[in-house]
Amino acid sequence: MDVRGKVVIVTGAARGLGQAFAKSLGAAGAQIVAADIKDCAETVALVEAEGAKAIALSLDVTDAASARAMAEKAVEAFGRIDALINNAALYGGLRGGRFEAIDEAEWDAAMAVNVKGIWNCCKAAVPAMREIGGGSIVNMASLAATYGMPFGLHYTTSKAAVIGLTRGLARELGRDQIRVNAIAPSAVLTEGTREFFGNKVDRALEVIKTGQSIGRNLSPEDLVGTVLWLVSDSSALVTGQTIAVDGGTVLL
Repeated sequence: MDVRGKVVIVTGAARGLGQAFAKSLGAAGAQIVAADIKDCAETVALVEAEGAKAIALSLDVTDAASARAMAEKAVEAFGRIDALINNAALYGGLRGGRFEAIDEAEWDAAMAVNVKGIWNCCKAAVPAMREIGGGSIVNMASLAATYGMPFGLHYTTSKAAVIGLTRGLARELGRDQIRVNAIAPSAVLTEGTREFFGNKVDRALEVIKTGQSIGRNLSPEDLVGTVLWLVSDSSALVTGQTIAVDGGTVLL
């Protein structure tokens, strides 16, 4: 799984999964563009501590102009874009509850960040990938979509849309040698998960773990190998797939 020299954009890179992906890809020899609406200075420092090059860029995924500026600055800094990890998502800030009680503004925000945000970032990065003859896009979906998580229908629906977007875009971009895949993890031990479940987090994690064939909750590091594989040329003929990293919950 060789990613040495590849230029990889990681959105939502300020903390959690995005930070773990950036650090691990950097340790494997990739050059990292850490992009987030929050400050990514800590992530850049972690990547540089691994001996890799990295830059931090401000990104509002809901704003197409912001996404275009991010891609342009990435090319300006590194000369190319080889991969895009669409990790930015609205999750921890959402409030769960029965579907009829979900606030309309929260529903719209989940769709704007989790679905439109991926669309915007793909539109911004794909031209640079076409110029070099191909690339890899990795979209973060969720067990919420593949299992059907209740009491968080805005999040569940947005992640189901990510899977549909992944499949349709994979068919469009295959002729450009650009692969598009998704990862659907179970609940991962991150700040976002703890924020989403609030004071019910311990019970939620226990229930999720009990439903897995491998009975332990995921850490960010459990997803790193899948990301490295999808970014690398080792997965050259894998596209349009949603890979479950969920401890054996949904058996496809």
